[in-house]
Amino acid sequence: ESDKPMNRLLQGDVGSGKTIVALISMLIVIENNFQAVLMAPTEILADQHFKRISELVAPLGLKVDLLIGGQKKSERDNILNRISEGITDIVIGTHALIQGNVKFHRLGLAVIDEQHRFGVMQRSDLVEKGLQSDVLIMTATPIPRTLTMTIYGDLDISVIDQMPKNRK
Repeated sequence: ESDKPMNRLLQGDVGSGKTIVALISMLIVIENNFQAVLMAPTEILADQHFKRISELVAPLGLKVDLLIGGQKKSERDNILNRISEGITDIVIGTHALIQGNVKFHRLGLAVIDEQHRFGVMQRSDLVEKGLQSDVLIMTATPIPRTLTMTIYGDLDISVIDQMPKNRK
């Protein structure tokens, strides 16, 4: 809710709830008439995020699209049109999201999953598709705070250090 864009690293074990935190953040920006994007390092992970998030937001009537490299040109063109026209609320994908032909109508939040699998320029290319977009970077890889501050000095850090109920 700050006036300045969020730039946050969210660290937590697999299954700790990072994706739910990201989804809640997405819903906040959508409520404020912006789009959200989630970039994952593999098509398998992007597809998993797409299926789960689509299922969770279906009752809200939100439009979620999946953009990956292996799509047919006609399907990809339709998705790109929906994104640029603002029909799509949440876009989930892989490196395909940083291509020059991907234009967002009003990007408000960029979520990057498993951030260590992307280069600095790739993360920057995605974030720059918005105008002062909030950024949420997620990782399950424990990174000591001192190293994090050295590598990502401009990031605020949040750590989920407990698992949700009924998770081991």
